[in-house]
Amino acid sequence: MIFQKDSLTVRKLEEEDKEKLVKWLSDPRVLEYYEGRDQPHDWELVTDHFYNRKNKEVIGCLVEYEGVEIGYIQFYPIEAEEREEYGYAGLNDVIYGTDQFIGEVDYWGKGIGKLLVHSMIEYLVEEKGADRVVMDPQCWNERAIACYEKCGMKKVKHLPKHEMHEGELRDCWLMEYLK
Repeated sequence: MIFQKDSLTVRKLEEEDKEKLVKWLSDPRVLEYYEGRDQPHDWELVTDHFYNRKNKEVIGCLVEYEGVEIGYIQFYPIEAEEREEYGYAGLNDVIYGTDQFIGEVDYWGKGIGKLLVHSMIEYLVEEKGADRVVMDPQCWNERAIACYEKCGMKKVKHLPKHEMHEGELRDCWLMEYLK
């Protein structure tokens, strides 16, 4: 287990979690916000993206709420290329990035995302020594941005044409939690 807070448990991804990831990442409602509706994930794609990673420092985790598997979160130290792109090249700070989604849509809009993001920030600061935690949501995703702002993150840099989503390069915000 990575951490537990209130009714939330975050644990490392296991082989038997593939089925859940395939289910969530083939749901167009989830894909609208994570990966894109033109990128439904089958068993092979989930295996490639979440289990056979080139970057072994990315820690993939399953999220449980009140004992129900509801989503995914990953965290990773920000590497040199991203540090430069984000404007952190000269800093010696420990910087972590995180990405997440709630795959069970019945759990959307209940404050669980805020609990998840806040708890992950807390974990990264307290257990991993992070000075900064960053995310790069697409600019149009106002719900995610509002959630991150409620967790103490701030928009610090506009990233034009930063992420391919549904066939086009989308603008993103670099959002940062500064310890």
